Amino acid sequence: MRVGLLHPGEMGVFIGSAVAAAGHEVHWASEGRSEETRARAGAFTDVRTVQALVTGVEAIISVCPPDRAVEVAESVAAGGFTGLYVDANAVSPGTVGHVAGLLPGARVVDAGIIGGPSTSDAVLYLAGPDVGDAAMLFDAGVVRVVELSGPAGSASALKACYAASSKAVSAALLATRAAARAAGVEDALVAEWRRTQPGVAERTDDVLARVHRKAWRFAGEMLEAAEFFDTYGVPSGFSRAAAETYERLADLKDRPDDVAPDEVLDRVAPPQTS
Repeated sequence: MRVGLLHPGEMGVFIGSAVAAAGHEVHWASEGRSEETRARAGAFTDVRTVQALVTGVEAIISVCPPDRAVEVAESVAAGGFTGLYVDANAVSPGTVGHVAGLLPGARVVDAGIIGGPSTSDAVLYLAGPDVGDAAMLFDAGVVRVVELSGPAGSASALKACYAASSKAVSAALLATRAAARAAGVEDALVAEWRRTQPGVAERTDDVLARVHRKAWRFAGEMLEAAEFFDTYGVPSGFSRAAAETYERLADLKDRPDDVAPDEVLDRVAPPQTS
């Protein structure tokens, strides 16, 4: 099959490689994309425009920042797409339903990716009536595919819950350490973590070292998770607080190698001025 990929970021290229390994031809559209993206997608067929991609493929996989998921679906809908559309974005089940409404002539499959772009830990969960057809797009040797028995939205619900247990918790630890630093008790807090909560200090150190590279993307994901919790009357403030925490770091994405932990903490808890 000819399969369109929108858009080939780090995770998108990984998912595209799983499609190519399954014997399919991966197409992408370079118009408006950065040189970095062009370099990442060098192994795929560039058809230049989204319109050319939409009219030239049988299936499309959307892997983009959460706040772009609807926009991408709208661009596909504008081209009259009627094939298999796999929404693999970190969005709420409600957003998946909205995307499906934008593509009435397409077969929309809900997908959630848990794990990083690696064969060692990434799992692609699929849900909806056409999961069998969607699963055939991917080589299981590159990414593990799990077909959920629930309706469309189940994969996104799972992803939202997992994100809350990982990214929201990491944001809470980050904010806690930033507050302790601002109050002058950071060293005492870290020492107490090491004494009574093994692994927490190390986890926070790891977050501090890496969070600035992905925070811009995590903010939108946390807001989508909050929307999901709201649907069931579950408190969602912690997820919204996590989104605010990550938003304070969002503009650090273009400095992947020179952001010190102290700068991250200062962004989360800005130094007080008298």
